[in-house]
Amino acid sequence: MQIDLSGLRALVTGSTKGIGRAVAQKLAASGAEVAVNGRKAAHVTDVIAQIRKAVPNAKLVAAPGDAATAEGVAAIIKAAGDVDILVNNVGIFEVKPAFDIPDEDWSRMFETNVLSGVRFTRHYGPRMRDKGFGRVVFISSESGIQIPTEMIHYGFSKSADLALMRGFAQALEDSGVTVNAVLPGPTRTEGVEAMFASMGQSLDDPGVARNFIDSERPSSIIKRLTTAEEIANVVAFLVSREASAITGSPVRADGGVVRSIT
Repeated sequence: MQIDLSGLRALVTGSTKGIGRAVAQKLAASGAEVAVNGRKAAHVTDVIAQIRKAVPNAKLVAAPGDAATAEGVAAIIKAAGDVDILVNNVGIFEVKPAFDIPDEDWSRMFETNVLSGVRFTRHYGPRMRDKGFGRVVFISSESGIQIPTEMIHYGFSKSADLALMRGFAQALEDSGVTVNAVLPGPTRTEGVEAMFASMGQSLDDPGVARNFIDSERPSSIIKRLTTAEEIANVVAFLVSREASAITGSPVRADGGVVRSIT
């Protein structure tokens, strides 16, 4: 299927790295005008240049700002303008023993991974409804279903994203606006590479990733980390005009990590 997003404008939050960057590039390559977001304006400028190098005809807008704060969200919305596609991607994670997670870490995880999506969707959802068209995607995680013991605050936030997705989809029924969630499994991104580096390991060693899968995600069927580009392909379909019958749905791109078939 040839995905054509021409004539549509998208905002991808947290799109200077990892899955968000891959999504921004994929949507741009599919014809959408894309607002690129990151906390630092210099990083946004650099990523826009990188995407333009890969996609010479890309239509890109800089929308810097901290999506974890109300002030930052307002600045991002002002820079991005009206959009037809919203990808609530911005997110953080950390490995920490369950009983060592202080209040401030719980609050930071909630404000970044959950409340950001609330604020953006609360702003753009009614505007999409008024136009009779829109696409909203929350980037959740398989960790929102199978809570990882080593980062339960992250799992909690990704479960919350699933609740938001379903609730907002119901609130936008019969409107031409779809709201869905994509659930990646373990994915090779800069953040994941940094996590392994902090443990003295490198994902350039193929045995490191396989050992992680075998020990921490043994239910994986593909037996490898997914790539950010693989997740971006799923997002691109969900935000396309062709995906009009899919809404209120958790779409798993987890490599089969989640054992349930529902």
